[in-house]
Order: sequence, then C-alpha cells, then structure tokens
Amino acid sequence: MGLRLGLETAAARVVGSVSRAARRGGGTTLPGKLLWKVDPDAVDALAARLPAGAALFSATNGKTTTTAMAAGILERTHRLAWNRAGANLLSGVASALVSAHNSDLGLFEVDEAALPEAIARTHPRVLALGNLFRDQLDRYGELEVIAERWRAAVEALPAKTTLVVNADDPVVADLADGRARALRFGLDDARHSRPALQHAADSKYCLRCGAPYVYAAAYVGHLGDYRCAACGHARPALDVAARDIELVGMHGSRFRLVTPEGEIRVELALPGLYNVYNAVAASTLALALGTPLRDVQEGLAGFSAAFGRFERIPAGGKRIVMLLVKNPAGANEVLRTLETGVPPVLVLALNDAIADGRDVSWIWDVDFEPILGHLEHVVVSGERAAELGLRLLYGGLPEHALEVLPSLETALDRGLELVEAGTELVVLPTYTAMLRLRGILAERGLVRQYWEQGSP
Repeated sequence: MGLRLGLETAAARVVGSVSRAARRGGGTTLPGKLLWKVDPDAVDALAARLPAGAALFSATNGKTTTTAMAAGILERTHRLAWNRAGANLLSGVASALVSAHNSDLGLFEVDEAALPEAIARTHPRVLALGNLFRDQLDRYGELEVIAERWRAAVEALPAKTTLVVNADDPVVADLADGRARALRFGLDDARHSRPALQHAADSKYCLRCGAPYVYAAAYVGHLGDYRCAACGHARPALDVAARDIELVGMHGSRFRLVTPEGEIRVELALPGLYNVYNAVAASTLALALGTPLRDVQEGLAGFSAAFGRFERIPAGGKRIVMLLVKNPAGANEVLRTLETGVPPVLVLALNDAIADGRDVSWIWDVDFEPILGHLEHVVVSGERAAELGLRLLYGGLPEHALEVLPSLETALDRGLELVEAGTELVVLPTYTAMLRLRGILAERGLVRQYWEQGSP
C-alpha cells in the first residue's frame, strides 16, 4: 500500500506541475481529482500520515479568510498541509495532501456540502464551524438541508474530536449541545449591535419551539445574543469572546480576546465586524490545537488578507480594493463597512457560474440603499450586469450615475479612469468575477496568481 500510494501521489504531483507550467491553472484541484479517480481511499491514507492530525473549518461566509488566519497562527509551530488557494471540495483537500511535503498538521477549509465526506476521510482532530447563511439555493437547497447533514456528521464524530462552534449562530451552536469536548466562540459587545434583525436574516425562530428569538444583540445577519422568550433556549456561554471591539473604518479593527487561557489585545488589519468573527473563529481553532496565546496574537497581527477578500492592489498610482460578495449576509456586511466612508466610485461585478450560484435573485435582499445616495458613479459588470444595474435603479441610484459594462476588463479600466490619482477604486465582485479580475491583474503583473498567494 505504501509503494502504491507513493506512486499515485508522485503521478498526481506531476499533473499539478504540468497544469501550472501550461498555464492551465494552479494545480489546486486536478491532482486531487486524478488521485480520487485512481484510488478513492488515498485521501484517508494521506491524512492518516499527518503526525499532528487534521483540523477542518467550514462556514457559509469566511472560510478562506478564517483558514488563512488560522494558518498564519499555526505556521509558527507547524508544517502545514493547507489548501491555501481556497479549493475546498474533496479534490482540493486531496490536492493539498498530495502537494504537502513533510507536513505534520493538516488545515483545510471545506465546502459546506462536502463537509460530511471530508470528516469521514480525514478524521479531524478539530472540527470548527463558523456560520450557516442562505447561499447558492440552486446548489445547496434551503439552509436546513445543510444543517441536517452537518448534524449527522457531527453526531458521528468520535468523543476525542474537539468541536469548535460559533455560539452566536443558533443552528451551529446547537450542534455542540451535550458534547464534552467543545469550544464556543462569539462576540460580546452590544455597542456594535444592529437595532433590529435585518429583513434577510435567516435563523430567526427557536430550534426548540418555533417562537421568534429575541435578540439582546444582533451583530451580523442572525448572529448574535439570542433567547427564546417562550421556552428559554438561548445562546450558550462563550468560551472565547471578542470584547471591547473597535472598528476603524476601512483601516482595520481592534478587540480584546478573552479565552480560558487568558486575554490578549488583537490588532487586525481587516475592517468590519465580520472579520472580527473570522479572527475569533481562527483563534479558537488554534487554541483547540493547544496553540499559545502569544502565537495567536502575533499571527493575527501579521495577517493582511486572503486573495480577493479586502485585498489592496497598487495600480498605476491608484489602488484597487477588492472585497468579495456572494450572498445577502456577506454583501450587507461589506456595505455596512463602506458606510463609514462611501467611495465616490464603485465597481460591482455579478456572475452566475456554478461556483457563484445560478440564481442571482439574492441581490434583491442586499441593502444597497444606504450607500446609493452617496455614490457619484457606479459601474456594473459581469454576466448578469443588466440585472444588477436594474436592482440599483430600483434602489434609488440615479440613472446618470450608472454605467453597464459586461466586460470585466473594460469595467475595471473604466473604474480606474474615474478615480483620481492617489485614491482607491473599490470593487465588489462575486466569486468567479473576482477570480477573473485577479487574473487580469496578474496578466498585467500587478498581483500573483491566487494559487501562489502565501507561497514561498
């Protein structure tokens, strides 16, 4: 078995190298697909060889950023097998295992639908779950479908596996109910609460009795400090919490991280409450693996951004700020961050490829309205640019302020033309639009390809 596995992984590595050399991609999924086809049990065998085991992270929003944050912390003491390019299906996990050399710990972000099989294949030492929002309904179905699959997978976990959950998400928090080895994280600073749940919030009703939850604090979508007045079901006590949170506009954030091991001050170069959630999730995952608090603090302080997620890219005396948006909850938080200083020009790009979700009706649940009156010019682009432009006009954007340019390259150049030298162009793309835009910038020598991000 050892010789066979060695030959299989060597062949898969060659395929990845050829893919990169031929500029057909980064080899982030093809080696894993090949290995999976040849030997479906190879992932199990490769994962079993990791001396420190594996840690998995899954969520609707924040998978890539949270896992990259965790990598920044864990790389101080571990040699990681990590799907750094965000390929989070089983083929991506397999490819990361194939390309890992002398790694001792596996760190994998995992697609929500792929999570049950990833758990069965890698037998994780730590499983961390961030949130569940409506996303790609044409692919996943309703949120409850994914929740039930997660529940079955968690119930099958051995007692030795540590489960890390976001206690602020009612559905996710409930997965740890009654489990001995569990860590629960969340935010604890009502100053940053919204005045009420947003209309697009998902898990509004009690899991026990169906009555509406009452929120002492609603932070991001349905995430917050909830309680059912009818039966008493409530957010569990937090093991790891972010307190004294300071949001410094587009420049970053600060908070006090309170843990069973003590407290630290965290300085984060990323803006928004949603990135505080990502940082707390990454910290809790690292703590579950026995990481010292000092490593957590230094790892987060040195973190800048995952590709396409609040990435600042110099471009001819100007800068492009790229922030991925892909569903109502995530888009609303990005727009909430922009409200602190609305840019004069905005480029929005909407695609409907399989990786984005074919159904783009979610744009009608995004709260564009608070910023539309402050924008001087909006360029919409992508395969569904016309629908996006219509949504903005219905939201109150003056027609003279809207420009519809389906070509992503043309829209990017037009946006750069509209902003003044020394300023920033803010670009909000969906997933495949983000990859294409970064590909254009890579062709111009302005960024590295996404699969090279974080590579030596």
